[in-house]
Amino acid sequence: MTDIRLPYENRRQAGRALAGALAHYRGRPNLLVLALPRGGVPVGFEVAMALEAPLDIFVVRKLGFPGHEEYAIGAIASGGVRVMNPLPGMTVSPDALAEVVAREQAELVRREQLYRGQRPAIDVRGRTVIVVDDGLATGATMRAALLAIRQQQPARLVVAVPVGAAESCRELQDVADEVVCPAAPEPFRAVGLWYREFPQTGDDEVHTLLEDSRRLHARSVHLHPHEDSP
Repeated sequence: MTDIRLPYENRRQAGRALAGALAHYRGRPNLLVLALPRGGVPVGFEVAMALEAPLDIFVVRKLGFPGHEEYAIGAIASGGVRVMNPLPGMTVSPDALAEVVAREQAELVRREQLYRGQRPAIDVRGRTVIVVDDGLATGATMRAALLAIRQQQPARLVVAVPVGAAESCRELQDVADEVVCPAAPEPFRAVGLWYREFPQTGDDEVHTLLEDSRRLHARSVHLHPHEDSP
């Protein structure tokens, strides 16, 4: 396994380190990497390249507490999946929650159209699916993604993050077949603390990385036609 030293330089370097922890999946047939945009895409790009797998996105939106959006009260994902994460002592009225959900649902649809364009999502049925993000704090966003992807009947569902809160990683073991998290520092506090450079990933970067990945994977499949193609 790759020697993990924190903090990571940036998301791309973290992705290369994570790929080392996933090396046993390289060359497996029907392998697919799904990245959670936006921050998970630079990480997922490096993982997909190292494992010679196709890369796609899976859009999940955090539901923030009204007026204090940094506090996640849940998440939504494609397929109508909603995961709630109640916060002690903090309640949200049904009307306020409905407003948050509607806003995030609209953003979810916008991002899917922006990043993928007219291309359909890659079918996950029967595949080994590795779901990648840049880190794991509460786990609500990743849990929503896993529940939605599980409905599509993958053969194996793997969570992979470069760094995460130990408890959150353990809790995801009930919805994933495997959780790969090579660094779980304590106390954890926040994902961004474990990166030297942690700028917001832009829409343009996500789109470019997805296009680059498609082109590079298609070239790889052409050179090695025995390998899986999306």
